[in-house]
Amino acid sequence: MVPEEAVLGALRGVLDPELGDNVVDLGMVHRIEVGPAGDVGVTISLTTAGCPLRAQLMHDVKRRVGSLPGVTAVAVHFGEMTAEQKRSLMARARWKARESAPATDIPGSARIAAVASGKGGVGKSSVTANLAAQLAQRGLTVGVLDADIGGFSIPRMLGLDAQVQAEGRKMIPLEKAVGRGLLKVVSMGSIQGAAEDQAVMLRGFMLNRAVQHFLEDVRWGQMDYLLIDMPPGTGDIQMGLARMLPRTEVLLVTTPALAAQKVAARAADMARKGYLRVAGVVENMAGFTCDHGATYPLFGSGGGQRLADEIGVPLLGSIPIDPAVAAGGDEGEPASLGGRGPVVAAFAALAERFVTDALPRFEPATCTARLAELESLARK
Repeated sequence: MVPEEAVLGALRGVLDPELGDNVVDLGMVHRIEVGPAGDVGVTISLTTAGCPLRAQLMHDVKRRVGSLPGVTAVAVHFGEMTAEQKRSLMARARWKARESAPATDIPGSARIAAVASGKGGVGKSSVTANLAAQLAQRGLTVGVLDADIGGFSIPRMLGLDAQVQAEGRKMIPLEKAVGRGLLKVVSMGSIQGAAEDQAVMLRGFMLNRAVQHFLEDVRWGQMDYLLIDMPPGTGDIQMGLARMLPRTEVLLVTTPALAAQKVAARAADMARKGYLRVAGVVENMAGFTCDHGATYPLFGSGGGQRLADEIGVPLLGSIPIDPAVAAGGDEGEPASLGGRGPVVAAFAALAERFVTDALPRFEPATCTARLAELESLARK
């Protein structure tokens, strides 16, 4: 049977975006029932029966709990909090508000995706940069955190050669307007004293600490999405992220080759052991199409779909080999912003699946906000 502790761990990644806390610590998880066949029932107590967050919470609970090994089905039921439970919830919200500072400046409504891979060389950073540019072109505000401390490349790929500045004790991300949207970028490559041709020599603990600084000491401000370009593998930074940002979801990048697929499966396994949901797979370098129209699978074929099937998540996109991707990364102009072509269409399709299926935006709601407002009025 699926351990109840594992279900609770997964539910800690389900956030009430208005209160900025997870449903477990807010006391919203009323009951967990695990059947012998892997069927899981979760009852969530809402502050009011008509809470507009109901659909979003059901969606997130099913995705999080459904990603656990051994879970075959997830049923979500809703109840309404008692007056005492509501008082307890609001007391916790007030306590969090009076703390000296939040853990991060990442808004509760921002969806967070760690772009990860099992091994290097699969194009994880180029997928991050091009996906971020596509999302921003749609009018969204997208943060990009370059967590590959020793192998940073995001500043060059996005055409940002300035250094981050500080206001008080907070770093201010570099910004770049893209269409109607905005990119906010923080990278070791944008820190004073860092150079592209000099090695960053840090041990595991210090690497993890550097990422923690990027999460805690950056004034991110309003964002719709935060994409985190992860280092390859399953090391300290991956484990630290699961602890520091438990609401992170994982986007796995692989090439069609069987070897890359198998290594990426390890990254999925690690994510799930840290109770992070794997949102989907992106297959990069899927094939090269010549000018005369023939397509050649230079790195094999089918690896992305095989990986998606193996770990039980959707294949969100398949990106072809195109010299424009490398050229755009060198010049700081992401290829996904080009006018036409197969690679532009592929990144546009990936962005569409990303915002409509994998990580849909949080929609504004008013149930807990209204509760806080009424409580405030009652005290006056």
